[in-house]
Amino acid sequence: MAHIAKLRLLLLSALGPAIALLLLLFFAGYVVLGSNGVLAWGDYSRQLRTAQAELARTQAIGAELRNRVDLLNPRRVDPDLSDELIRRQLGVIHHDEVIVPLN
Repeated sequence: MAHIAKLRLLLLSALGPAIALLLLLFFAGYVVLGSNGVLAWGDYSRQLRTAQAELARTQAIGAELRNRVDLLNPRRVDPDLSDELIRRQLGVIHHDEVIVPLN
């Protein structure tokens, strides 16, 4: 009987540290394998680079559109752009035309 009591006391005294160790292992596993863990970091970095490239393309398109809007301002319309738009709308532009800039 004395051995059983000692064994029970040993198991009860080891229960707390065992539970703490299991919790520690669980959280350590979540740090590595979780949705915000170390392994997901590479995927987030790749998504960030993709989003930054898309942002750069969108900003370039926005700058180009802002430039065209400025060129079509009713107070000071760019004659070359208006000529191009009018010829394209009327269908008098040819596919083999070459535009030579004067600058």
